Amino acid sequence: MKVGVVTFPGSLDDRDALRAVRQCGGEAVSLWHGDADLHGVDAVILPGGFSYGDYLRAGAIARFAPVMDVLVPAARGGLPVLGICNGFQVLAESQLLPGALVRNDHRKFNCVDQRLVVENAATAWTSDFAPGQQITIVLKNGEGAFVADENTLDRLEGEGRVAFRYVTDADGRGPNGSYRNIAGITNERGNVVGLMPHPEHAVETGYGPSLDGRGFFTSILTTTLESAANA
Repeated sequence: MKVGVVTFPGSLDDRDALRAVRQCGGEAVSLWHGDADLHGVDAVILPGGFSYGDYLRAGAIARFAPVMDVLVPAARGGLPVLGICNGFQVLAESQLLPGALVRNDHRKFNCVDQRLVVENAATAWTSDFAPGQQITIVLKNGEGAFVADENTLDRLEGEGRVAFRYVTDADGRGPNGSYRNIAGITNERGNVVGLMPHPEHAVETGYGPSLDGRGFFTSILTTTLESAANA
């Protein structure tokens, strides 16, 4: 199975995402932002970093990259896409996912090992988890607070489209001011998932806080193989 990872100018975690795919048994394929071709991959990861320097807004310029001209319709047609951190911001700017990511409420950059609760284990990227399972992966961002209007938030909750939620501290606070402590969401079909924390930094023993990130990459391998077998 081929999983493509897009590199934009300013991407930082594209190599980590490629390595995570390989570590979990997939064939990693590098995709270039200026190339309007997905090269036959079975799934795509938009990695973390600061695409185009986060000018205007995080992800705002990357949304217009040539690769997005083919990725957006492919995602709407069912291609599995995972947006990690800046990738989540690009998905929001591309309107593949609702809402927006804004500056952390404490106005500081986060770099912590963060606990999450898996809310939806029925997506292409979360099927190897269990609903209610707690995982620990790395969170590092300055504009990671998920915001949306109340109707959108209610719709996400009601449709089961909150994929991950931050585990809060003793005072009920999350790490960045995300509305309803939402850490990640999915589209209606479950093939597009965006989250701010970084699963690609939690796939190897001795590197990162856990191996919990592996579930994202094994999920997409399992989901894609099952889809191919049923085709």
